[in-house]
Amino acid sequence: MNGRPDLDVIDPNRRRALKLTGGGLAVAFLWTAGLGPAVAQMSPRRQPGDEAAAAADGKPPFAPNAFIRIDADGTIRLVMPTVEMGQAIYTGICMMLAEELGVGLDQIRVEHSIPSDELYGQALLGGTQITGGSTSTRGQWQSLREAGAVARDMLVAAAAARWKVDPATCTVARAVITHGPTGRTLAFGAVAAAAADMPQPTQVKLKDPKDFTVIGKPLRRVDSPDKVNGTTQFGIDVKVPGMKFAAVRTSPELAGTLGAVDDTKARAMAGVIDVLRLDNAVAVVGENFWIASRGLEALDIEWRHGVNEHLDNETLLNGLKESSRTGPALVGRKPKGEGAAAGTPVEMTFVSPMLAHAPMEPLNATVHVTPGRCDIWTGTQVPTRAQAEAARICKIPVDAVGVHNQYLGGGFGRRLETDQVEQAVAFARQVGYPLKVIWSREEDIRHDRVRPLYFDRISATLGADGRPTSWKHRITSGTVLGRWAPGAMGKDGMDSDAIESAADLPYEMDNVLVEWVRHDMPPGLVTGWWRGVGPTHNLFVVESFVDQLAHAAGKEPLAYRRSLMKPGSRALGVLDLAAEKAGWGKPLPPRVGRGVAVGSPFGSHVCAIVEVEVSPQGQVHLRHAVVAVDVGIVINPSSVEAQVQGGLLFGLSAALFNGITLKDGMIEQSNFHDYRTLRIDETPTLDVHVVKSGESPGGLGEVGTAIAAPALANAIFAATGIRLTELPVSRTPLNASKDVLNDVTDGVRPAGDRA
Repeated sequence: MNGRPDLDVIDPNRRRALKLTGGGLAVAFLWTAGLGPAVAQMSPRRQPGDEAAAAADGKPPFAPNAFIRIDADGTIRLVMPTVEMGQAIYTGICMMLAEELGVGLDQIRVEHSIPSDELYGQALLGGTQITGGSTSTRGQWQSLREAGAVARDMLVAAAAARWKVDPATCTVARAVITHGPTGRTLAFGAVAAAAADMPQPTQVKLKDPKDFTVIGKPLRRVDSPDKVNGTTQFGIDVKVPGMKFAAVRTSPELAGTLGAVDDTKARAMAGVIDVLRLDNAVAVVGENFWIASRGLEALDIEWRHGVNEHLDNETLLNGLKESSRTGPALVGRKPKGEGAAAGTPVEMTFVSPMLAHAPMEPLNATVHVTPGRCDIWTGTQVPTRAQAEAARICKIPVDAVGVHNQYLGGGFGRRLETDQVEQAVAFARQVGYPLKVIWSREEDIRHDRVRPLYFDRISATLGADGRPTSWKHRITSGTVLGRWAPGAMGKDGMDSDAIESAADLPYEMDNVLVEWVRHDMPPGLVTGWWRGVGPTHNLFVVESFVDQLAHAAGKEPLAYRRSLMKPGSRALGVLDLAAEKAGWGKPLPPRVGRGVAVGSPFGSHVCAIVEVEVSPQGQVHLRHAVVAVDVGIVINPSSVEAQVQGGLLFGLSAALFNGITLKDGMIEQSNFHDYRTLRIDETPTLDVHVVKSGESPGGLGEVGTAIAAPALANAIFAATGIRLTELPVSRTPLNASKDVLNDVTDGVRPAGDRA
C-alpha cells in the first residue's frame, strides 16, 4: 500500500451516511493479565532476529526496531505486527507509531510482517504472533509508541551530531528535523544512515496526550484507497507463476472419511489436470477454479460413516443438560456470603447456538511445495502457527516455510484456525506446481470450526427491595481454549473464556457463584473462536436475566441496573450516556420496545439500547440502536464508530437469524440463504457515542458484537412481554403468542420498558 493523503478529517455526517458492516476480529481469550511485563515482550528496540528481518525488507539504512524502516530516499515503512481484516488496525497502529516518530499518516507505507513470534509476538496472548481477542491496540499501546520515540531520538541525534548542536534544541514534524535556533532542517532520509550508527536510547520520553497531533483525530484509513481502487491483494487474489486451482470437498459427515472415488468423468473434462485425495477429502485441480469446480461436481464419491453418523442437535443439547445437572463444576467466582439466601427465587435456563464465521472472502491458501521448501500465500491471523503446521506436514524445518501474509477479507476468528492451510499443504505436496486451494461457501460453512453450543442455568433470590441477595450461574459447554491453547487453561482446568463477562459483572453483588462444567463435543465437531466468544454468550444470559430480575421486582430495567452499579463506575457512565442519547423513557407506540444491556468485555465498557417493533405476525423490525462505549484513550474516533457499528450489526445478524445445527452428523446450513446476515434495508439507524477518557485503550473489535444479543432480546421483551431464552430469535413464540401481542397493541404494556 502506498501512502495517501490521510490527514484530512472525515466528515462525521458523511460517515453516518454509510451503512457499515465491516470490521472483523473475533476471539475472546486473554491469558496474560495486565499490561506490565507483557508489554516489554514486544520490544521497541533492536532485538535478536531484527537484523535478518530488516535484510528481508531490502536492507534499509535505518531499521531501529522490528517495526520501522526508513530508506535513504526518505521512504518510511511501518511493518505491521498484526493483520488487517477490516478492523482498521493498520491505521490505528500507524497512528501510534507516527505520533511518536513525528510523521504524518500520508508519509507512511504499510507492510505485512514476516512470521516471527520473537519480533511480533502478542504479549497479551502468550507471546505468539496472533491478531485476535481485541488485543492489538491495548497490547501494543505502550510499546509501539516507544518504538516510534526510539527511532525519533536516534534520527534527531544524527542530525544534531551533523550540526554539532544539542539534540534538545531540535524538533521533529512531518519527517523533518529542525534546529530551532538556526532554522536548519534535515529530512529523515538524509540522516537515516547516520542514525543507524547512533546508540539506542535506554529511555525515551513519550508525548503528553495533550500534545498529540495524530492520536485522537478522526483520520482516514491507510488501507482504504487501495481497497477502493481494487489494487489491494487479498489471499484469494494471489497469483503465482505456473499456479493451478483446486476445488475441494471434505466428508460432509463430521469425522467421516473418503471411500472410493470414480473420477472418470472429471478427468475427461477439458482443463481438468488432476484429482487428489486425502483421508477425508478430495480435490480436483484445474486450469481455473470454475473448471476445477465443475470437475468436482463430476466426481462420484463414496463417503464412509464415522462416529457422528447419527449425531444431531437434540443429542448435543441433551448431553449438555445432563452434564449441567451431574457433571463436576469448576468455580469461576466464589460468593463472599452465603451460597443460599432468603428471598424470592428466580430461575431460568438459556441455550446459545453454535455459530459459523462466514467471512466474505472464502477460505483459501496458495501453496508451493518444492524439495526442502514450502511457500504459503494466504491471509491468516496466526502466521507462525500456519508456518509450524506446514513444516510438520512437509517434514521440513520451520524456517524452510515462508508465510506470505495477505489482507484478510474478514476473519471473525475463523482465520485463527489453520485447518484450511493444512489441507492445502497436504494437497500441494502431491504436485510439483503452486496450487491455490479455495473452499466454496458451502464447504466453508459446513466445515467451519464453530462457536460452542452453551447451556446455562442461572438463578437468584430477590430481597424485599428487589435487589439480588444471591446469584448462581452454571455454564456448560465445550472448550475452545482447551483445544487451541491447552497451556493457557487455569491450573484447575478452568477455561477463562467460558466465564468471561459472567464472573466479572458490572454490578455490586457479593453473593455470586459462577461455575463452569466442561462438556466436550464429539470428535470431528471442532469448536473455535468466534467474534467475542465467551462474552457474546455470557452477556446474553446475564443481561437477559438482569432484565428478568427487574421485571420480577417490578422495577424499571434501566433504573434497576443503575441501582446495582457502583456510583462513578465506568460501566455506569456508558449506561447513563446511552440512556440520555436514546431518549430512554420517552413514550413508544404499541408493539415497540426498547431493550438495554451493559457490560465490560475486553477491557472496555459498553451499553447498547436497541429499539424494535414486533409485528402481529412475529416479525422483528430493528428501528434504532444507540451504543455508548468507554474504550479509554481513543486512537481514531472514526475507527471506533465504524468498529462499534460493524460489531453491533454482526451481533444482531447472528441473534436474529443464525445458528448451526446438525443432522446425521452433518451441518445443515450451507450458504447465505440459510445462514444470512442483515440486509441494508433491515439495518437500524445507529448512533455511537464515546465517553472521553484518559485511561489506556481497551479492546474494541468485539465489544459491539457482544452487547447486541441481550439488548435485542430485552427490546423484544419490552415490546411483547415474551422472554427469549434461546437464540436465534424464533418467530414461533412471537407469532403464536398473539394474545400477548394483542395486549401490547391495546396499550397494555408488559414490564420492560415502562416508558
